[in-house]
Amino acid sequence: MSQESIQELFSRAAERHAARVALERGARRLTYGELEEESNRLANFLADAGAARGSVVAVMSGDTARVVTAIIAVLKAGCAFAPFDPRLPTGRLKTMAEQIEPRWFIAESEHMGKVAEVASATEGGVKVVCLDGEPQALEGGGRVTTVGGYAGFARTTRPRVESAPDDLCSIFFTSGSTGKPKGIAGRLKGIAHFALWESGALGLSEGVRVSQLTGPSFDGFLKDVFVPLCVGGTVCAPESRELTLDARALADWLNATRINVLHCVPSVFRTLINVGLAPDDFPELRHVVLAGEPLLPADVGRWVEVFGERVQLVNLYGPTETAITKFFYFVRPSDKDRRSIPIGKPMPGAAALVVDAQGRICPPGEVGEILIRTPHVAHGYYNQPELTAEVFVPNPFGTDPRDIVYRTGDYGRLLEDGDFEFVGRKDQQVKVRGVRIELAEVESLLRAHESVRDVAVVDREDASGNKYLCAYVVLDGGAEPGVLKHHLAQTLPAFMMPSAFIELKALPRTANGKLDRKALPAPGGVAADYVAPRTPVEEVVAAVWSEVLGVERVGVHDNFFDLGGHSLLATQVVVRVRAATGADVALRRLFEGPTVAELAAAAESARREGRAAPPRIERAAREGALPLSFAQQRLWFLDQLEPGSAFYNVSAAVRLRGALDVAALRRALGEIVRRHESLRTTFKAVDGHPAQVVAASLELPLEVSDLSELPESEREESVAAHAREWARRPFDLAQGPLLRAHLLRLGAEEHVALFTMHHIISDLWSIEVLVREVAALYEAFVEGRPSPLGELAVQYADYAVWQRGWLEGATLERQLDYWRGALAGAPARLELPTDGARAGMDFEGAQIGVALSEPLAAGLRALGRREGATLFMTLLAAFAATLQHHAGQTDILVGTPVANRQQVEVENLIGFFLNMLVLRTDLSGDPTFRELLGRVRETALGAYAHQDVPFERLVEELAPERSLSHNPLFQVAFTLDQAPAHETKLAGLTMSPVESDKGLAQFDLVLHLMNRPEAIAGRLQYKTALFGAATVARLLSHFEAVCALAVARPEARLSEFARELAEVDRRLWAEKQKEATAVSRSKLHGARRQAVKA
Repeated sequence: MSQESIQELFSRAAERHAARVALERGARRLTYGELEEESNRLANFLADAGAARGSVVAVMSGDTARVVTAIIAVLKAGCAFAPFDPRLPTGRLKTMAEQIEPRWFIAESEHMGKVAEVASATEGGVKVVCLDGEPQALEGGGRVTTVGGYAGFARTTRPRVESAPDDLCSIFFTSGSTGKPKGIAGRLKGIAHFALWESGALGLSEGVRVSQLTGPSFDGFLKDVFVPLCVGGTVCAPESRELTLDARALADWLNATRINVLHCVPSVFRTLINVGLAPDDFPELRHVVLAGEPLLPADVGRWVEVFGERVQLVNLYGPTETAITKFFYFVRPSDKDRRSIPIGKPMPGAAALVVDAQGRICPPGEVGEILIRTPHVAHGYYNQPELTAEVFVPNPFGTDPRDIVYRTGDYGRLLEDGDFEFVGRKDQQVKVRGVRIELAEVESLLRAHESVRDVAVVDREDASGNKYLCAYVVLDGGAEPGVLKHHLAQTLPAFMMPSAFIELKALPRTANGKLDRKALPAPGGVAADYVAPRTPVEEVVAAVWSEVLGVERVGVHDNFFDLGGHSLLATQVVVRVRAATGADVALRRLFEGPTVAELAAAAESARREGRAAPPRIERAAREGALPLSFAQQRLWFLDQLEPGSAFYNVSAAVRLRGALDVAALRRALGEIVRRHESLRTTFKAVDGHPAQVVAASLELPLEVSDLSELPESEREESVAAHAREWARRPFDLAQGPLLRAHLLRLGAEEHVALFTMHHIISDLWSIEVLVREVAALYEAFVEGRPSPLGELAVQYADYAVWQRGWLEGATLERQLDYWRGALAGAPARLELPTDGARAGMDFEGAQIGVALSEPLAAGLRALGRREGATLFMTLLAAFAATLQHHAGQTDILVGTPVANRQQVEVENLIGFFLNMLVLRTDLSGDPTFRELLGRVRETALGAYAHQDVPFERLVEELAPERSLSHNPLFQVAFTLDQAPAHETKLAGLTMSPVESDKGLAQFDLVLHLMNRPEAIAGRLQYKTALFGAATVARLLSHFEAVCALAVARPEARLSEFARELAEVDRRLWAEKQKEATAVSRSKLHGARRQAVKA
């Protein structure tokens, strides 16, 4: 091969192809002549400014063309380049600078501040060249100086700087076992060696178009750039480096850019295959060159199925320490049936050995460590001689100490045909219970399962320090861990079986596209590779997550939803972040970027753009009449129309087991009434307008009914009757009090407390506040302590004043605009078939229980996680599909309540904050369930972002067809309780919720579900005037079937769901006929017995 350096090879190509395009990025083009001229100018400027041969120059730029220009210029100046990606955290860049002590920085003006901060970590002086203008003086304690004059520098002749093949030319960083990165000091001759090999092996010539997808921080960047630049080809870079994260966009770009040679890592290749390619895709593509991680036989098979042998796959292997790669293998279609794809043979000028633990050469077929011998091996790790000596060692089979081999730390074997096979990393062999296990073997077997798209197996430690295996899987279908365990059990012994399976939407990748094992979430939820908050805003966000999620430690890369987050908690997080930062952070940003780092970045972006959070709620003056909130006003008007209705009562029942101190309970209730003005509020008309009237004090009676004398078998029935009667007893809004408490005594150590409030002063969240405060105060008073609860900063009346001042004008109009668009042309009614005719305002109701099994619940949660949706969204999509099947409509409107406590000041208030959102689902076009879920997700996120508009204001604005027989905008509702009430232990007492039913239904149908750890359960509430129990039971059966089919086949279309539901109906009919036959026979036998007796 030629002994020319890489910069000389480029200059020679530039002479021959001066007018050809050397680099293309979007609409931007840079010719060979322009790149040669600009690199010469920068090289001459560096030399004139004092950059000596061998100097280390850090290159910091986010622009591909400038990075390429700078690298060529640095090499022409006889220096060594070190890529410093400006997207990396400043702390990481400072560590890199600290290790290699660069004397020069080349950067753009926008990165000058970061350059100054990074350069401050070095010991000596640093000179900075600005690529796009004259820089200002930089802060750096006198050690950082800018070198002016480059903008006007004119000399573009080729520099006369000598270089030698073994000169230091580059420093690329790789992760180190100590937690600090290692700088790999590359030799100049290594780049040219690889570029000439690939261009020759693939037969590349002028005009070839090569993809540039690797970031400049990785040596693969050199492969992308210098292979085409040596032969007169074009480096094709996308506008955004994030292109590889979107497989569909990548496929479109490859087609549009007419790529001939695709360089990428196998995981990017895999996502490309998964996007659904056709034989006529990539008509110009001739080679796919893969490196960086193992290429899987299954991926080869799927590629060959589409493209046959039209595109040649090439598998490369070799660490950065040996100059880009050093093994090559031309993949054959038949390789799809192999256990793994070989890494092939060493390139010309390189050799390899496989040795055992004692350093002996392994015979063919035996696994050992791969050693690479090449004259292009790196000098070592920059400024780390001890680490260098560990892996750059004298050839154990030679006598010359200068004959160095590199110990890769990779296991492999030599095959009988002379090819080498990669088996796994040395550090992927672990010991579990004293037995050595090769993680790659377990991964390989899991990949063989048809449902597994990607997998990583790691060892973890439990709380006792015992090691176990954990498998992270990306699934194609509805496979459950139990299925995968069964699959592994066919071939693996028990000690090699993973103890935990964690399903992920995608495995974490490094910036270069390789699997990032350190970023895999720990089974307990907190990331194993904890990264502490790095900025004040990240500290705020992490603290908020810790408080809301109840997680002790939160890292900046932890996923909110993996830690147990859901829609309700997401709202609480955003509310707190807004309050702490003053920035108007949209809820959608948490769904789209569910890590601390991403949410903190969103908050900082909002602050920079001047998007302030809504003003804080302040104490309002109490001199005049206090207004009602918008929601309260609607309820007040409804009460004027129908005084004394129990329909808007909110109730709860709590079982108390243990020795109850009734006096302490009374005192606790009295303190709660004192704390919350809303519980002392009544409503009267003042000058024709409703107003809140807050009493200075209020004595709340606690009635006690003794049921202990009843037979034990009758007590629970009596409790249910009391709860129902108590919940239906009307309130007088003008007289009050609007809270009632009643105590049922079932025995010496068993009571049931009944609480009922009018909706105008409370909601379901308020019930939770009430019960929580009762528990805290009761325990304190029993133990002789004062109240542990701090005074409330604001009261509900303050919120009502604030709401009327804030939600008006442009603020209100912006939110109304969204709803006008979202509900334009929506149907006035959901036309469900009914068993009875619609009458007036009839709210009599009943309910039927529903329970989704644990496996089905797990499948629904997993499906949502894969699609970036919450469980609420997944269940709503299933409910909408069920409603469509019954109503025959593809435009479905469902109501759902939201807590609407979007200010941190009101989270602990008792009051009426709840709002109803209208979620419109488009089921047209026979979508797959996955597509439907995506539509529901977008609708929900849009609604959440505009939830401030009171429902009553929305009805008033849209003025739909009004009727006393049905609710405006929607007639069916859906709720999901993400934190079902649980047992609470107090001093000598246990509190637990009691299910109660007041026999009323606000809407035609309401599906109430609770997300419990063991399953998903709840009830379907319905108006008895409209539906019979059998009709509702059938709809529930259909809902459960839709859920099951969605988990098993999310790609199935709704028309396929309809066929499955028809089968459900056939089964229900058969069961009904069977029951009818059994009843008939029973009656016949009874009649015969009577006849015999007669």
